[in-house]
Amino acid sequence: MSGKTLEIRHLNTSFFTQKGEVGAAKDICLEVRPGQIVGIVGESGCGKSVTARSVMGLVKYPGRVVSGEILLNGTRITGISKKEACSLRGSEVSMIFQEPMTSLNPVIKVGRQVEEVLLIHKKITKKEAKKEAAKILEAVGISDVASRMECYPHQLSGGLRQRVMIAMAMICSPSLLIADEPTTALDVTVEAQILRLMKKLCEAGTSILLISHNLGVIAQVCDYVYVMYAGRIVEQGETFTLFDHPAHPYTRGLLGAAKSLRSDAGLLKTIPGVVPNLLHLPAGCSFSPRCDSCMDLCRSEMPDMLPAGEKGHLTRCWRS
Repeated sequence: MSGKTLEIRHLNTSFFTQKGEVGAAKDICLEVRPGQIVGIVGESGCGKSVTARSVMGLVKYPGRVVSGEILLNGTRITGISKKEACSLRGSEVSMIFQEPMTSLNPVIKVGRQVEEVLLIHKKITKKEAKKEAAKILEAVGISDVASRMECYPHQLSGGLRQRVMIAMAMICSPSLLIADEPTTALDVTVEAQILRLMKKLCEAGTSILLISHNLGVIAQVCDYVYVMYAGRIVEQGETFTLFDHPAHPYTRGLLGAAKSLRSDAGLLKTIPGVVPNLLHLPAGCSFSPRCDSCMDLCRSEMPDMLPAGEKGHLTRCWRS
């Protein structure tokens, strides 16, 4: 055991299109320790989900992991066969997808779908699987379990469908749970319930990698945060340190926009400019065309991750 549930070393994942290679995740270095909730935050298209799918071995053609290593509990899982990857998914690492309605099979009852996870990964009878499925569904806060197990996905609310997805992800007690925007499109009450459930799972020993564009969600539950922009990690640090002392101009812009929603100014603060095309990234720092602190060096050379104060707080900025 490495002492790290997940370790990503210099991961590069690209999509090979007719127009050229699109680097969706570039030089990603990330780790999640046992019992820890780690967040990845950034705008849509910044590479969050691609990084998660790279871990799961679910990057679809024309995309592929070009280089780098992914280790799960100290064991290298990059380059393993499809059969080995299928064996890992669900048993050692599970993923909750953003929209449960498209992730659940619409023509199979939800109870059966939860049972199937056990039947695939464990030597267990159908009767035992049904009993265990009922237990996990009750554990994730679903009432009247016997009745709910006989429902089809469209007969359940968004919050209940998300709980079913969490039950499916947790029924084999994986060491790592990847949650990709698990509370998107849910009302705030259901969102709070899902986040409390995730905290309980973490307290029980499961490590969680939480992907979100919602800074409030990240601040509420995460121990450590990675900020991504244009396929790269641009800042990382313990949650309170990063939120209280953001070092990268992009992170400050994100936090400024979020804070303005609670201010009395009446105007929404924005980051000037637009996200760059990944096929035609600017020279130097990818954020330089939008940065109000840009120097000549920023336009010519991409910085490495540099210390930004407290231990473990790093930023990809020459002004750190």
